[in-house]
Amino acid sequence: MPEWMYTVYSRPRLAPYIANCDGDTTRAANLYNWNVAVSAAFYHPLHVLELALRNSMHDRLSDHFERADWWHATRLHHKGSQLVDQARDTCLRRGSQATPDDIVTELSFGFWSFLLVARYDRSLWRTALHRAFSFYGGPREDLRKELDYLRTFRNRIMHHEPIHHRHLEADHSTIYRVLSWINPEAAGGIRHQDRVPEILLVKERMRWNDLPPSG
Repeated sequence: MPEWMYTVYSRPRLAPYIANCDGDTTRAANLYNWNVAVSAAFYHPLHVLELALRNSMHDRLSDHFERADWWHATRLHHKGSQLVDQARDTCLRRGSQATPDDIVTELSFGFWSFLLVARYDRSLWRTALHRAFSFYGGPREDLRKELDYLRTFRNRIMHHEPIHHRHLEADHSTIYRVLSWINPEAAGGIRHQDRVPEILLVKERMRWNDLPPSG
């Protein structure tokens, strides 16, 4: 393993990769690089899913309450109100006017999945949010669990954490399953640009000690 990797990534961060490769630092370096590559590949479908999710939910809530700042027309739990306030403050610090569109852009994936908890079943889900998932016919709670699962997966990638040990084929399928409940055309439209299957195949077909040196 090149010395710069220890300096840049830190020995504690690299230690799990080295342990996973039975102490072989060359294989560990390649595994680390593969983890970065597959994380980058997942960014595209996760990007599309997150935009589809927030825009679909926001549009349905705006239609229902007949105002773009719909959060002022319903009683959000303290956590939800706090996230809206934080998003508004972020916009203002950046010099924007903090319009509803600006605020929606700043709201996290977790905010949208939180709107599917039981406390909002009657006020939001039954009145509006079920229409944000036009091609889903299951229980609200099952959908919430799927979104929470994807939120956790997304955060691992965005925080540069290891994902190589996960069942990534299942993670990939879950992204497309949920996206197809929102917009099946989008789910079909991005597949030809999706590099995740290609990169998963690299790990499936090649042993780490057969991979080229990591630098």
